[in-house]
Amino acid sequence: MRLSDAIEQFIKTMMVEDDHQIELKRNELAEYFRCAPSQINYVLATRFTPEHGYVIESRRGGGGYIRIFRIAHDSGRQLLYAVLERIGDSIDEHAAANLIQQLYERELATKQEALLMQSAITGQALSLPITIDMKNALRAKILKSMLMQLAHKDAGTGGEGRA
Repeated sequence: MRLSDAIEQFIKTMMVEDDHQIELKRNELAEYFRCAPSQINYVLATRFTPEHGYVIESRRGGGGYIRIFRIAHDSGRQLLYAVLERIGDSIDEHAAANLIQQLYERELATKQEALLMQSAITGQALSLPITIDMKNALRAKILKSMLMQLAHKDAGTGGEGRA
């Protein structure tokens, strides 16, 4: 098992035991795993993101900490909006596919919705004579538009009946 996987699993196990919220000290965790604090940062930045259903709060300094919250399923609308913020102006195909998979796994998108979203953001769907940067910007706009519809549907505002 890779070190990153071990750190991720350790944190997730702690979260189950502590009711989906934990507080860690980055340096103590790095000492425990005998790694650099930057390795802890890497795991947090790539595996505990809003797209994966987590929110991280941190405070630096001597009394600093990292709090990780697992977003509850009934906060699906909040997760969708957090994801919208996270996408920014550009997203590559791999990151978009991961995000869609997480929405499906968290039951924020049905299988059919996830498949439709996935097909709309593929390289094949965006096979236009434009630069990769422009494709990623277009992909972000398409994905944000679809997520807004999911958020409206989740909020009960009738998003599912629109065409």
